[in-house]
Amino acid sequence: MAVLSALLGGCGGGAGADGHGQDAKPGPGGSSAGSGEPGKYHSLPEPCGYVSPATIRRMLPGVDQGDEEEAKRLLRGQAAITYDTDRRVGCRWKLETPEGTRHLTVDFERVVSYQPGISDENRARQLYARQAAEAHIAVATPSASPSSSPSASAGGASPSTGPAPQLRGATPAPSSPPASAAAPSGTASSAPPSADPRLAPRVLDDLGDDAFVNDKLVTAGSGVHRDVTVVFRSSNVLVTIAYDQWTTDPRHVPASQDLQGKAQDLARELDAGHFGN
Repeated sequence: MAVLSALLGGCGGGAGADGHGQDAKPGPGGSSAGSGEPGKYHSLPEPCGYVSPATIRRMLPGVDQGDEEEAKRLLRGQAAITYDTDRRVGCRWKLETPEGTRHLTVDFERVVSYQPGISDENRARQLYARQAAEAHIAVATPSASPSSSPSASAGGASPSTGPAPQLRGATPAPSSPPASAAAPSGTASSAPPSADPRLAPRVLDDLGDDAFVNDKLVTAGSGVHRDVTVVFRSSNVLVTIAYDQWTTDPRHVPASQDLQGKAQDLARELDAGHFGN
């Protein structure tokens, strides 16, 4: 399993969880009264520059065609607007061609726990399990202190100081109609990614400390798109990769193998990188 071994200096600025641009508890070597152990990572990378141009070119084929300045702009991506870049950062790329459109988004979240007895890493485990549950992917119930329980904040975008019910592992998603059963024009429907179980939404055992991939095929009046999401946890950092392909020709359905393979390659590139020291 690849391990993120260090922390690149993250950008500062913005209001932190305590409203003053700082975490409520210090970094390595200490914690505020009653709070859990600080996490391994204490800052985040600059997201648009963290993905290599070669990887962007593989995921957005055709990005170099046409105007050189436009290609440079597309390769740079667009940074997400966040209020604390030591806690959450992201970047988005988009390529439109006559054949369709591809979007790529990378999101990093550094989790900080404010619950008594819950370390930053355990809090990250809980938030990862919540995302897996929302994707109907079964995972083990994360451990927690007997005296406290994880927050109910959706998706873990912001910490919570109040208790919430214990998280539980997800159950498998119900069966769906085959991908060929397209919805009538003007409506939307989801279908399983492939009859091949190796491409179904699932846990990934060779990425980060925890990881899963989700895959949705959606048909609508405007065309067809496949949405692939890879979420992985490395210590107290959660990374989400969202990669989709749209086509207006329903005869050419975006392939699970192509999108999943490229999204997982990117995830391993990020996981094997260095978040700094």
